[in-house]
Amino acid sequence: MSACGCDSKGLRPVDEAIDELLARVPPLPAVEYVALSDALGRVLAEPLSAPFPVPAWDNSAMDGYALCAADLPAEGGWLPLAGRIAAGDAAEQRLPAGHAVRIFTGAPLPPGADTVVAQEDCQVEADRVHLPAVSRGAHVRRQGEELAAGAPVLQAGKRLRPQELGLLASFGVARVAVYRRLRVGLLSSGNELREPGQPLAPGQIYNSNRYCLLGVLRSLGLEVHDYEILADELAASRDALALAASEWDLLITSGGVSVGEEDHLKQAIRELGELHLWRLAIQPGKPLAFGEVGGKPWIGLPGNPAAALITSLVVARPFLLRAQGCSEVLPKPLRLPAGFAWRKLNSRRQYLRARLETVEGELRVCLHPRQGSAMLTSASWAEGLAIVECNRTLEEGQPVEYLPFSDLLG
Repeated sequence: MSACGCDSKGLRPVDEAIDELLARVPPLPAVEYVALSDALGRVLAEPLSAPFPVPAWDNSAMDGYALCAADLPAEGGWLPLAGRIAAGDAAEQRLPAGHAVRIFTGAPLPPGADTVVAQEDCQVEADRVHLPAVSRGAHVRRQGEELAAGAPVLQAGKRLRPQELGLLASFGVARVAVYRRLRVGLLSSGNELREPGQPLAPGQIYNSNRYCLLGVLRSLGLEVHDYEILADELAASRDALALAASEWDLLITSGGVSVGEEDHLKQAIRELGELHLWRLAIQPGKPLAFGEVGGKPWIGLPGNPAAALITSLVVARPFLLRAQGCSEVLPKPLRLPAGFAWRKLNSRRQYLRARLETVEGELRVCLHPRQGSAMLTSASWAEGLAIVECNRTLEEGQPVEYLPFSDLLG
């Protein structure tokens, strides 16, 4: 494991950096109406209140027999049957006194009925049914017991998941008001980069960041435009950033934000706009930068692949979601026993590639043995990130915070 201690002087704490990004979120995109079938992952722009109660009427919670409990002797007994009611039937006729009716799950209770008995507890003989002792109101879903008419259902800022789509559909919503997708220009920086399928000359590598970050951004519901690779030249960086800022809502770059002589993006940003933040107390990903170009926000991610991935999920993700109108943007880590010991102090908060494994019958957070900032094999092996706070050590079995990738990607 590569936990190298670094001087934290001048490094911005991760939480403070995220707060600063969130404080600089631009005005929200325009509102548009989309078909419910196209709304998955979009952010709701208008609140929804229940237009009618849920359930809309008293109905049966199971297949069985509906009756008025007062018509049955306390110990149970026989009642004549007065027909059947299936889901979708109107059930407008009143239940005759002293009778029961065959009923199915979801079917409305007829007027006069207040109780349902499960069919497996009943005995049917010709045109009558034997019912056990009952409790009044058993197995009945009451009108409005889930939601009263006018009750708040969904708030603006909710990112729509499958369950929200189903909820909207249950109220007959066919088109839904959402914020327009945030339009992002993605640029990769580095003379050494080549695209998959091209031959590699000595010293060249394939551009893995482009595809990794495209996946992250699209999982967040963004519209992404992928630019050509930026040459490591100030003029080229300046021209490309100016063009992208004129075309898109927000810019994201990878590489070119460290301290090397060939890292020109920060200078280009200073010439075109403003640099608000640079260098975080995070490992991996210290060189992350944030600023604006021509009034458009810019996030400069590190060039090392694992560092670019992790900072995109930890730092950039909350900003990108909030910029799309999403209200809940910070993930909630799990606290689970560590399946590892971490005994070397580090002045930066560490996000370690990890996954959950069962150790001696207990679910524990286990690390990949290689944690280098350029290593994507460990990220592919991992199912999440273990968080070790700055200047902390950890013994095996102690609780550690764990962020599943499933909570970060999407």
